Amino acid sequence: MMKLLNKKILETNIEEIARYDLEENNIFGSAYIVCQGGEVVYKKHFGVTELSSKTPVSDDTIFRLASMTKPVTAMAMLILIDRGLISLSDPVKKYLPQFDKIHVVPEAGTDLGETKTDVTVMHLLTHTSGLGSGKPVNMTAKDRETVQDTVNYFVNAGLDFEPFTKQAYSGTAAFDALTAIAEKVTGEDYEEFLQREIFKPCNMKNTTFIPSESQWKRFISMHNKVDGKSCEVKTAANCVFEEYPGSHKLGGAGLASTLTDYSHFAQMLLNKGKTENAQIVSEEIFSLLPIPYVPKDIMPGTCRWGLAVRVITDEAYGNLPVGSYGWSGAYGSHFWIDTKNEITAVFMKNSKFDGGAGNKSACRFEKAVHDALV
Repeated sequence: MMKLLNKKILETNIEEIARYDLEENNIFGSAYIVCQGGEVVYKKHFGVTELSSKTPVSDDTIFRLASMTKPVTAMAMLILIDRGLISLSDPVKKYLPQFDKIHVVPEAGTDLGETKTDVTVMHLLTHTSGLGSGKPVNMTAKDRETVQDTVNYFVNAGLDFEPFTKQAYSGTAAFDALTAIAEKVTGEDYEEFLQREIFKPCNMKNTTFIPSESQWKRFISMHNKVDGKSCEVKTAANCVFEEYPGSHKLGGAGLASTLTDYSHFAQMLLNKGKTENAQIVSEEIFSLLPIPYVPKDIMPGTCRWGLAVRVITDEAYGNLPVGSYGWSGAYGSHFWIDTKNEITAVFMKNSKFDGGAGNKSACRFEKAVHDALV
């Protein structure tokens, strides 16, 4: 049975956790939005975009999405599947020949020879490919220059394990391979494809790999907490994610966006691929997204991987009902889709402190929303 959000309780809960993060110097700026049944129930911005100017966080503030880029790439893959250009079971070598006879190299100096199982599109999307799950070794600026450069680097490094025998998070490599597949089968630039097929129909006007000069001026600065105090972190010039240049369409981590833009994307997910003006992928193909593909023996616990999203599979998780799905970013952003209660929720922050999946700020947000359901 669907539960409704009590707006007053929700407001109290979120403002309490936002105030806590500000007072504890866990952030210097953040933003929250919660929608139910397609209507905005709560939306508010807190703090400032940089300590030096005291500019308040607003609807215009742009955040680095980091791994919240991955669900966007998953949607791109579903569009290609819907058009018959690829399938989840396709071996990656069908599109990227360098994957043919790729080796399994679980650790430096240990080459187990050619993989016995072809890496598939599904493996890349569910962190079961073994590609780039470990920390890159001796990766150079040239290796990060383009998608192809990075794919070649990780292919040459070998797989960390036989596909679908384990699951281990692939921060960039698997999704760079997916980007390369998209560009191969469409014959066009990945950013142009996303702008036309996803961002425009979802009314995501400030979502991009390559921000304009005016958009760069609206970025929130990177936060950190050192000796209990907030400070700003200098980031690489013209790089949205770490030291990867914007010209590298980093399908797993390279997008920048706003709270409102990503909320529109989340609403499209809740509506099974439908926006106000378009059905960007059929409901049948969209239904592939939140399936927990990874078996329990590979991924025990309360959640498992769908296509680039974490799917809640056990009531013991607590704050979200079974079937809910979403993901987080390395800099602390977080979102989820609660299909049972028709809720979408997005939290934005950019910090080197308390980031990634399961960060404490995001967990407090989940509980704040859960405790407002009546």
